Amino acid sequence: MTATSPPLQVAIVGVGKIARDQHVPAIAGEPAFELAATVSRSGGLDGVENHADLMSLLDARSDIAAVSLCMPPVPRFEAATRALAAGRHVMLEKPPGASVAEVGTLERLARAKGVSLFATWHSRYAAGVAPARAWLSDRSIRSVRIAWKEDVRHWHPGQAWIWEPGGLGVFDPGINALSILTGILPGPVHLTKAVLSFPENRDTPIAADLSFTSASGMVVEAEFDWRQEGPQSWTIDVETADSALSLREGGARLFLDGEEQKVEGPGEYPGLYRRFAELIEAGQSDVDTSPFVHVADAFMLGERRIVAPFHE
Repeated sequence: MTATSPPLQVAIVGVGKIARDQHVPAIAGEPAFELAATVSRSGGLDGVENHADLMSLLDARSDIAAVSLCMPPVPRFEAATRALAAGRHVMLEKPPGASVAEVGTLERLARAKGVSLFATWHSRYAAGVAPARAWLSDRSIRSVRIAWKEDVRHWHPGQAWIWEPGGLGVFDPGINALSILTGILPGPVHLTKAVLSFPENRDTPIAADLSFTSASGMVVEAEFDWRQEGPQSWTIDVETADSALSLREGGARLFLDGEEQKVEGPGEYPGLYRRFAELIEAGQSDVDTSPFVHVADAFMLGERRIVAPFHE
């Protein structure tokens, strides 16, 4: 796509809060795309063509080159499979699916069909993340401490699916921290211990304490909690051999040895759509499952603790 190319027609599938708050304005600000249609049983968006299901859209609009899947993770595999099979480029909201294996299946299908698949991690596009990655690239890291605490009632009101199997619970926001972690560290880490707190009336955890290590012995400790009241916390603190780095407000602010740095960027979701356009232009896919693997490992290794029931 060049500056004079017409924008690609894109459709949003699943018009919920994240689509309205983030995807719609991001598409509006990205010259490479034009929002041509939606798929929503609840009516879609004013002034935008809407279809009741994905197959109706695919049958009716062969001109739509790309679809952005914003529904919950459990039904996403079927929708992505149909869109890829129809030769459409696909963007996946995070997490990219309900299981790690199904994401691999989608990647292979995209390759076979010659289309782009983008498994997105929006927090990696926060303004401080790329500078943090560059700063840490040649440093010896001793430890990392993550505190990701928010009020689920405020940020996810009435979203019952997050408490059901496949909904991830506190890992829905926690995976954002893991996407930043895996995006800024110069090498991999693996989970060694997890304690998961499940409300007695829910099927997914409301809190999690995680421990990781690396081949060099670096230690990472992460605390995720959905019961936070008052100030919310989305912080990653990194100690190196000679200095310290801190990402705050979900990666939007960067501090080096306590001094805030000036960081700039297009914004998380505008960054995603810019990257999606680049992938389509290059005929490539971007499917990094490393944050998702850490979540899967937490459920595999995690000690399960039952805590007080959760009610909206």
